[in-house]
Amino acid sequence: MRMRRTLAYAVFASCVVLFVVKNRASEVSSDVRSGDWTISKSDEAAKVEFSLIEHHHHGQSSHESDWPASSFQGVDFSKPGRQDVHFTIVRDAGKIDCEGFLNNGEGAGLFHFQPDANYPREMHALGFLVDDEKQFTMAVMDVTLEFARQMKNEHLSDLDADKLIAFRIFRVDAAFIEALRAEGLKVHDSDKLVAFRIHGVTPQMVRSLHQAGYSPDEDTLIAMRIHGATPEWVEQLKKLGYDHVDLEKLIAFRIHGVSPEFIQKVQGLGYSHPDPDDLIAMRIHNVTPEYISDMKSRGIHDLSIDKLVSMRIHGID
Repeated sequence: MRMRRTLAYAVFASCVVLFVVKNRASEVSSDVRSGDWTISKSDEAAKVEFSLIEHHHHGQSSHESDWPASSFQGVDFSKPGRQDVHFTIVRDAGKIDCEGFLNNGEGAGLFHFQPDANYPREMHALGFLVDDEKQFTMAVMDVTLEFARQMKNEHLSDLDADKLIAFRIFRVDAAFIEALRAEGLKVHDSDKLVAFRIHGVTPQMVRSLHQAGYSPDEDTLIAMRIHGATPEWVEQLKKLGYDHVDLEKLIAFRIHGVSPEFIQKVQGLGYSHPDPDDLIAMRIHNVTPEYISDMKSRGIHDLSIDKLVSMRIHGID
């Protein structure tokens, strides 16, 4: 994908000089944001990878993501060869007017952003402060007035214009929030919702843990996903006799490497059901199945886990 994007830039560089000369004379006033756009093929069906590279006095910024091909009205991405294109992306926050070319469905050009003068006022009426920088980003991310109203009605804490943008980036919407609440999670923190999406906390995960008898809070759910303590992994432990282990201990299992395989090997050496704290201590102090087997081969039998851990702490190999 990056190779295709590099090719798009190369083609753009070879052709844009004449295009710029032709269009600079017709540019609108200096307060209109402008820059370059590129389009390349996406790995997702019916989508294209669309980039907007904005130039301003601080340098440049870019927005890049996969967009539905249907977002570009009048553009035929299946048309072979080179074609000049002109399309306008209309959003509540303003219009992104794009002109350039495509070559076999990929290409580049220039864009101008015309902000909607009413958008900041209407957002302010909803309690969201929107400056010029945010308005452009909110147009790109399609933060509609209706979306802002929906999120306002969810009664979330710390909700502002930046969070609305983050919600659109990470796909936090009313359906996601309501699905979490339907599973009994009383989520109201805007930051936690974004973290849920980033780390993969889903309504299905919450349901599985509730069905297993757990009542995790938001921070615990996030920590479980960060460290890979999934419901499927919890189910593997359950089959080894570790049912209803405290969630904090399950997270510690993942942090220190207490795996189902490790437990099976320890059980196979005669330790039928070590306490979760003992398993964690064994991993912290490197009491491995191999270490236990080595002690047994030297004729040292019936060592408790506490004794094995103590031996490791004191460097007895």
